[in-house]
This record gives sequence, structure tokens and C-alpha cells, in this order.
Amino acid sequence: MSGPQVRVRSPKDLRHQRRRRSHSCWDHLLIAPLWPMHNVNLGTLLRTCDAVGACLAVPKLPWVPDALARGNTLKRRTCVHWTGHDPVRWLIDQKARGETTVVGVELADESIRLADLPAARGRTIAVLGHERTGIPAEALDQLDLVVEIPMIGTGASLNVAVAGSLVLYRLSGLL
Repeated sequence: MSGPQVRVRSPKDLRHQRRRRSHSCWDHLLIAPLWPMHNVNLGTLLRTCDAVGACLAVPKLPWVPDALARGNTLKRRTCVHWTGHDPVRWLIDQKARGETTVVGVELADESIRLADLPAARGRTIAVLGHERTGIPAEALDQLDLVVEIPMIGTGASLNVAVAGSLVLYRLSGLL
């Protein structure tokens, strides 16, 4: 008895199935690791942004531009928003633009499970906290929705790149 025939798609097949050119920043879906800790996580998120048609919003800390340049494995222009040095002020300004939903990825009593997170229907910013301390208390007031990623293992949370990628795929409607 043999299993189903599996045909692996070639890179050429994939190119024909996907959009003909990379997206331009349409400012609809942003992932915001506003308190970044590790430069490799930013590179991973940048790659995920390209995959789902999202943009990355990061503070312009001295090491961040270099981390993004090294993390841009696609070697083409990417969609990056610079938040300045005060992430909470940036969030306040983004919400003041109107019609923006701010989703925090955090363990909280009010959290919904990732599986219950609907795809973004309007401008949405997904906020990621610090790898050790999460989203600071002063930024929690800016969140419209809090989502958590359920875990079975012994760790308390995933790293920023993995958590952000899962949330981006869910918000983009691709997962």
C-alpha cells in the first residue's frame, strides 16, 4: 500500500504562485517589538513581515539599524517604521490617528488565546514586550486587546521572534 503522491513545489513554482513583487508598506499590519533585547529576533521578525505583508516598528536604538541590516536576508528594501526613543508615546500617537487596534502579546487575566484572535480587519499594531519583563505597565493602558500563546512546556513564554511570528500569521489571516 502506498501513500499519497507528494509533489514538492520548486522555487520557480512558488514564485509564480506568489505576488509578482514585494508589498509596499500599506501600514495596515505592524509588529512592534518596542523593547528589543536580541538583534537576531529583529531579523527573524523582519523576514516574517515580508512573508505576511506586514511592517516592523522599532525604536531607533544605536544597535537596531545594524541588526536590521544584518537580519534582512532578502537583501531588498523592507518596511520599517521608527518609533523614536519613547515607545509609550509612540503608541499614544498611533492610537490618536484613529481606527487603530493595538494588540498586546502578554500573559494577563484578560488575555484571549491565540486561536481565538481574529484576523486584522483594519489598521492593527501587535505590541511585543521585553523578553524578560513583558510589556511595561505604562504601555498596558494603550492596549485594546491582549493575546496569549498557550504553552504546555515548562517555559513561561516564547522568545519575541517566535511569538511575534505566530501572532503576525494569525492577524494576517494566513493561519
